[in-house]
Amino acid sequence: QVQLVESGGGLVQVGGSLRLSCAASGRAFSIYGMGWFRQAPGNEREFVATIRWSGGSTYYADSVKGRFTISRDNAKDTVYLQMNSLKPEDTAVYYCALRRTQGASTMAYNYDYWGQGTQVTVSS
Repeated sequence: QVQLVESGGGLVQVGGSLRLSCAASGRAFSIYGMGWFRQAPGNEREFVATIRWSGGSTYYADSVKGRFTISRDNAKDTVYLQMNSLKPEDTAVYYCALRRTQGASTMAYNYDYWGQGTQVTVSS
């Protein structure tokens, strides 16, 4: 059974930074794409960033482009989301997701496994 565990969330002031981590365990396949999504109260889950197995391709939501960076360490089965210049509208529960194919995807329905989420709160 695949498990995804996020960490690194918390409370930060406007303009601050956080680094989220997502560790995967229990997988029975060797390559996989990863993504980050977020959900604010009263809103639907939305795409944030995604990365291909090789790390060679990354995609971002327009709202985070230039501020967030997704990366991965396949030796550690871990994906990261570096978040800089945080804004109040970035406040949400952030979820990592894994798909059993090497490609990246911006669509939530393409992912097979999800983490439990980590809260990010940006205060003004």
